[in-house]
Amino acid sequence: MTYAAYYFSPLGRIVLMSDGTALTELDFAEGVPKASAVHTQKDLPVFGEVCRWLDVYFAGRDPGALPPLAPHGTAFQQLVWKVLRGIPYGTTTTYGRIAARIAAARGGRMSAQAVGGAVGRNPISILIPCHRVIGADGSLTGYAGGLDKKEYLLELEGAIE
Repeated sequence: MTYAAYYFSPLGRIVLMSDGTALTELDFAEGVPKASAVHTQKDLPVFGEVCRWLDVYFAGRDPGALPPLAPHGTAFQQLVWKVLRGIPYGTTTTYGRIAARIAAARGGRMSAQAVGGAVGRNPISILIPCHRVIGADGSLTGYAGGLDKKEYLLELEGAIE
């Protein structure tokens, strides 16, 4: 069963999705949740944990340990998202650096474009901090929530001015 709840952030409404135990999606809500068989249930413990985490985050502080997360994706996407979770609060990295790190760990080569594809499919925005990934030239590149939201999040963290 899939559960949904909403969080009202400074950037607008955010939809939270869960399997009942862990957060499976977090996205800026433009409408109703994507799943057709979704049950709204605000009192799930994981939703409480996520909302507390987001409260601290949007207060401009590092919330620390993540609540339980269970994003759905391929093995490669999971690997990239694991690297994203290791980007410290208030810092940025590039697609190329992530590719180099994965290539070094696995042996062989890795393209920044492949990493970019996996970053772009991140289903748990903010908590899996894809907004901390920027272009090699320092530019703010694509963000599913929009570049204005990416800029806000990076400014909130003090990663950019």
